Amino acid sequence: MLAVLFALTLQILWQASRPPARAPAQDLPPAPSLATLQLAAMGDPIALSKATMLYVQGFDEQAGISIAWRNLDYTKVALWLQRVLDLDPRSQYPLLAASEVYGSVSDPARARLMLDFVYARFSEDPNRRWPWLAHAALVARHRLHDLPLARRYAAAIRMQATGANIPAWARELEIFIAEDMNEVDAARALIGGLLQSGQITDPNELKFLAARLDQLNQKH
Repeated sequence: MLAVLFALTLQILWQASRPPARAPAQDLPPAPSLATLQLAAMGDPIALSKATMLYVQGFDEQAGISIAWRNLDYTKVALWLQRVLDLDPRSQYPLLAASEVYGSVSDPARARLMLDFVYARFSEDPNRRWPWLAHAALVARHRLHDLPLARRYAAAIRMQATGANIPAWARELEIFIAEDMNEVDAARALIGGLLQSGQITDPNELKFLAARLDQLNQKH
């Protein structure tokens, strides 16, 4: 009896010392075609859009396994986010996730893929999607240190986001990036164009731009 108890105790201790079994992490599968999702939506694409976004967002947590964002296949992630937008074009969440969540990884290649996704979808609804492209411009400027890329994004906001709700700083973002690039002539031209465009009606903003133009003129 003592031998049996001793053997049982050893078995319990051995099992307790073993690391818990972990299921292998699964790769994110390819996104279904839009036609397949539309069929699965059964007339309610917005509900399916939300459910799909939750699926993608939760994929980094699997059966107790936490998968780092940088280990995901970002080409697949971008296509899943595109499908979410295709189902519900008014949804802001996929672009927020792309620019502020997946775009924040330390891998520059993956970050660029997410920022380019935001840029590619921005023109479909610029007056509603400008915040995410503005954030993408700031990521390109401060994290990737890619001023030409940041300026391309900022220029798209200036030229395409023309609604009355666009704040001054978003319209003027390209000016500051041009100054960072030491392109003073371009910055002057941008300010002059904004002043003459008629887009700006706020007296304080007009005064600020005029003062900024004077400062640039004094440099050269």
